[in-house]
Amino acid sequence: MIGQTVSHYHILEKLGGGGMGIVFRAEDVRLHRNVALKFLPDDLSHDRSALERFQREARAASALNHPNICTIYEIDEHEGKPFIAMELLEGQTLKHRIAGRPLETDELLDLAIQIADALDAAHTRGITHRDIKPANLFVTPRGQAKILDFGLAKLAPQRQKVGEAVGVTDAGTLLTVEDQLTGSGVAIGTASYMSPEQARGEDVDARTDIFSLGVVLYEMATGRQAFVGNTSAVIFDSILNRTPTPAMLLNRNIPEELQQIITRTLEKDRSARYASAAKLRADLQRLKRDSDSGRASAGAQALKSVAVLYFENLSGAKEDEYFRDGMTEDVITELSKIKELRVFPRAAVLAFRDRPVTGPQVGQELNALYVLTGSLRRAGNRLRITAQLVETRTGHSVWAERYDRELRDVFEVQDEIARSITQALRITLSPQEEKALARKPTENPQAYDMYLRARSFARRETKPDLSFAIQMYEQAILLDSRFALAHAGIANACGVMYEWHDHDNHWIERGLAACERALALEPNLPEALVARARIRYELKNFEESINDVQRALERKPDCEGAYNILGRTYFSSDRFEEAAALANRAVEANGNDYNMYIPFVNALESLGRKEEARRLRDLERRVLEQQLEQVPEDVRARILLSSEYAWLGKQDDAIRELQKAVALRPNDSNILYNAACTYGVMGKKPEALDLLKRAELSGYTNLDWAVRDPDLACLHDDPEFQRLIADAARKH
Repeated sequence: MIGQTVSHYHILEKLGGGGMGIVFRAEDVRLHRNVALKFLPDDLSHDRSALERFQREARAASALNHPNICTIYEIDEHEGKPFIAMELLEGQTLKHRIAGRPLETDELLDLAIQIADALDAAHTRGITHRDIKPANLFVTPRGQAKILDFGLAKLAPQRQKVGEAVGVTDAGTLLTVEDQLTGSGVAIGTASYMSPEQARGEDVDARTDIFSLGVVLYEMATGRQAFVGNTSAVIFDSILNRTPTPAMLLNRNIPEELQQIITRTLEKDRSARYASAAKLRADLQRLKRDSDSGRASAGAQALKSVAVLYFENLSGAKEDEYFRDGMTEDVITELSKIKELRVFPRAAVLAFRDRPVTGPQVGQELNALYVLTGSLRRAGNRLRITAQLVETRTGHSVWAERYDRELRDVFEVQDEIARSITQALRITLSPQEEKALARKPTENPQAYDMYLRARSFARRETKPDLSFAIQMYEQAILLDSRFALAHAGIANACGVMYEWHDHDNHWIERGLAACERALALEPNLPEALVARARIRYELKNFEESINDVQRALERKPDCEGAYNILGRTYFSSDRFEEAAALANRAVEANGNDYNMYIPFVNALESLGRKEEARRLRDLERRVLEQQLEQVPEDVRARILLSSEYAWLGKQDDAIRELQKAVALRPNDSNILYNAACTYGVMGKKPEALDLLKRAELSGYTNLDWAVRDPDLACLHDDPEFQRLIADAARKH
């Protein structure tokens, strides 16, 4: 059609096309302006439903005069071909603007406010769009949003012309031809962006568009879709029954207030959503105003970033390493309570532990404005702690102090360090922050010492280490029965013990009881929520497990074990995409935890994303090697390292580490299972099967994991492996 004149439009070029329309650039020869002409494809020109949708797009959009809705000039036909003349837009769709990457918060809010305003205008005129999605939202080079394609719009009775209505619903809404053709109970829209009521084929209203806009906001904030699946049925199940991973967990730059807005738009019960687009717009505008005001008043506040290096252990005693590590990690936790500070998680600084580097060197590598260095010497109940805050740019000391105290004063030292840093950086603490810094986990320093020792051993996850950790947690509780973190520690250790070593229900019962006690003492304690999530994971209550972890991460973004159990839950329920979406954030928050990597690597392998999986394996290998330098007796780290060497093709190194680990723990089901995995990676099927049988006899019962584990891929089609799994399933 290029070069033809249609009515008073001279067609210049084809811009694109899809199933419901072909679009051309044309010149309006009367008004001498460029327009877009959208033609119904030839094969649909006699399709009653397609023609109705085409006409509906023109009627709905032409009834609205709004700067954020694409303007319709007229609807006509040429030689029996219907076409719409509309505003010619320059720019790109929001789908292409996102392209798998989150938008900056400022841009997100600007666009969201415009879209909400346009929806408010449409809803006021009785028009529900029903197909809000990034592909139907356009962004001009000047950042102006435009809503496109009202072809699925639902028009209120007053907007329809005489003769268009062919039926009436119970609610009094007039049905169009398409509604009659699709029939009642049929979902209309684009699956991934539908509201729950659309997915159920129910009547819709303005709140339907608000849910769809919430899905778009989620994608703008994270770069990822909220609801995914290979089929519409899987997507609908997700929309109806699952809560997407909070956007804050995928993008740490999202303000908490924006997360709250997104959560409210995505309420499954429409009565709990925003009642109108106007109210949604008002909250978005308020957040933008507060954000702009905060930037103006804070100035360089965003630059107040601090990396806390692991304190140097001057005593030289290896048995004091747990205390040095615990002190450092708790100082990081204390500083993280201060809103105006960006504190790097311990995963970011672990690589510098005991390395001969200066504060400025670390600050430059991490892009931290300040670095806190220090040392610790412990002699009996006496402590000597030094701390120094260094400015990265100049290398100058901003603040320094030495503390000679008793062990019972350890919390006061942590508190003083945090307060001194805020004073040095001219940060004013809020009353809530003052209260948070003053709160002690326990009044008993000996209980705290027991807790740190227990936490250090529990991280290794072998049966002897877990047993010792539980004893230490119990000793801590004997000294202070109200020590919530110690109760949470027992709960977590019970969950690991049940999964890896002893499939006896008393571990579940004991773990749940410890969780209840911890949460009764300190409601919403992140560590207790993660422990309960682990136990719920063992019980296959996957949604409850996910909800617990998400609640924990909202309160403590680097809560230990959180991403490990969240990744395991997603992997075990075949939600590989959701696990993969969290991989980078998990590394940022918990990358020092070698246990964290496994489910995310497995999810990426299962999706065929080999290069991303390899990158994670490289990170895991470095963490494991570093751990064994510090703690050579950590047998779990050794057996996991053997698997990583196998993936690298270093078979001699892999077998060496495997043999050491199995010799040290010959009856540990977890060690034996991972040894089987190492042989599986190397393609040694007989050895892998033999060790898998030994693992099962020693108590390994996580069969769902074994049949998904890419390390055992060489066995998955093997009849003997399948018999082993079936026999074990009947037995357990």
